[in-house]
Amino acid sequence: MRIIAIVNQKGGVGKTTTTINLAAALTLLEKRVLIIDADPQGNASTGLGISNASRDTTIYDVLLDEASIEEASLKTSVPGLTLVPSHIDLSSAELEIGKSDGRTTRLKSALELLDVHYDYVLIDCPPSLNLLTVNALAASNSVIVPLQCEFFALEGLSQLLKTVEMAKANINPNLVIEGVMLTMYDARNRLSDQVAEDVRTHLGRAVFNTMIPRNVRIAEAPSFGKPVMMYDPNCVGAKAYMALGNEIIARHKKRTTSN
Repeated sequence: MRIIAIVNQKGGVGKTTTTINLAAALTLLEKRVLIIDADPQGNASTGLGISNASRDTTIYDVLLDEASIEEASLKTSVPGLTLVPSHIDLSSAELEIGKSDGRTTRLKSALELLDVHYDYVLIDCPPSLNLLTVNALAASNSVIVPLQCEFFALEGLSQLLKTVEMAKANINPNLVIEGVMLTMYDARNRLSDQVAEDVRTHLGRAVFNTMIPRNVRIAEAPSFGKPVMMYDPNCVGAKAYMALGNEIIARHKKRTTSN
């Protein structure tokens, strides 16, 4: 089971969109996937068509040791994709567990008790480097960083990478950067090309080959409670996320073979 945190402290870079659509792509590649919605906004839950009324048990209950991952899990309309939903109550979790023992490893402990096998667990993190994000980093094998192809793309990235290194040094020595993923790429815009070139120059092979384009179908899909490949499987956005899924699986196979 590979646990991946989708992290960036900036909002609007495509974390939730990536979580939903990468998960759906992996299921189409015959992987069993669990999404953990660790953002109090609950957008991953909404984007998969899970209404607030049906979120009786959420990741909030898991972090407070009031429920297991299995008890909080919901089947989605995507075959092979399960979700642990979020709720606005999660915004108070940091205060409630902030002074307790093991506050940074609550999610890790819950996942270690998981009886159901998944090939991938994707954690959609909030747009801040808070205790919820630290829990995700402590629980994960690796991190994917969505980075939009805009002028301030690299601003804040160094702080995020320092946080990942700090988590690795203090709570999770096995944590690695899975990759930096360029989102909202516009081939008609010279700035997009310049940003992509700058990021690849700075980070080299840490950057995924796949870039996620600006695509209206990606933006529309969440309002229908669907991943883009279920909403419009032939659009360029769906094809890009399928390519990303294939690239991640290929990286894991290569890493497993080399070990």
